[in-house]
Amino acid sequence: MKKNRIFGLVMASVLTVSAFCGCGTSGTAADSDQKGGSTSENVANTAEYSIVCTTFPQYDWIRNIIGDDSDKFQLTMLLDQGTDLHSYQPTAEDIAKIADADMFVYVGGESDGWVDSALKEATNKDMKVVNMLESLGAAVKEEEVVPGMQAEEEEDSEEEEGPEYDEHVWLSLKNAVTLTDVLSENIQELDPENKTDYVDNAAEYVDKLSDLDNRYELTVSGSKRQAILFGDRFPFRYMADDYGLTYYAAFVGCSAESEASFETITFLAQKVDDLKLPVILTIEGADHSIAESIKKATKSKNQEILTMNSMQSVTAKDVADGETYLNVMEDNLNVLSQALN
Repeated sequence: MKKNRIFGLVMASVLTVSAFCGCGTSGTAADSDQKGGSTSENVANTAEYSIVCTTFPQYDWIRNIIGDDSDKFQLTMLLDQGTDLHSYQPTAEDIAKIADADMFVYVGGESDGWVDSALKEATNKDMKVVNMLESLGAAVKEEEVVPGMQAEEEEDSEEEEGPEYDEHVWLSLKNAVTLTDVLSENIQELDPENKTDYVDNAAEYVDKLSDLDNRYELTVSGSKRQAILFGDRFPFRYMADDYGLTYYAAFVGCSAESEASFETITFLAQKVDDLKLPVILTIEGADHSIAESIKKATKSKNQEILTMNSMQSVTAKDVADGETYLNVMEDNLNVLSQALN
């Protein structure tokens, strides 16, 4: 993914405004409890600690670590309006929340290029900052273009760019275990008096993650097929690698492309025929036209088109309605099972 960023001008305007704003009428998480759905736990003026997360998976992991009954934390999810991580830009209110937070958690990929500028404005110099990609170290994977996948057009640039990493680390249950432990350690340091509670809560949650990971292992190992095909972007690289699955897709996970070429459609349709795949997969979102085009180009034209949820557009309403990371990953397992059998 080659994204065109104009961070200097954007951040300059945002940070200027943030110097004059408080917790006003924003569509971000900390205000949503007055708007019919809340992704901000507790109230700012009664909480001892403020934790700000960019995306839903981190937010939900932390909810499990601190426990439902904790009144010590104000927990905020910034991307709570269904905005995709790859297109998100912080508002002035978002910057203000980050600046004053006791702990800030973000993914750390190319889509988070705005974070460095935001952190320079931090008023809390003791803030704990968790970069998920950095925390995972060698487990982070570079984006790869597999056969048949449509590469993005290169942008003209005089600067030599480094490797581009796959940001969707949360779609690996093994990564979720590692990151839950990292987050727990940071929360224990914030509130050492209740360290035992956070250790116990994290251990209980890790057991649930590990149990689901084992179920994925058993499902994949006992399936007829070991390949999946997405008529869409493919953010599930970490999941596929965890369980040894071969995959084909129209685009890489962070791609900004939306229209597949004739060659891409033809290649993927041929793969569906060759592998006798019963399912063409997509990610969440209304437009599944690429998957439909692949289906029409196959010989049998009788495949199901099913959706796996990459959790890139979870809203405050979804959270208020009871959405959890484990529930989504359970649903994804059910879909994966259908695709492999």
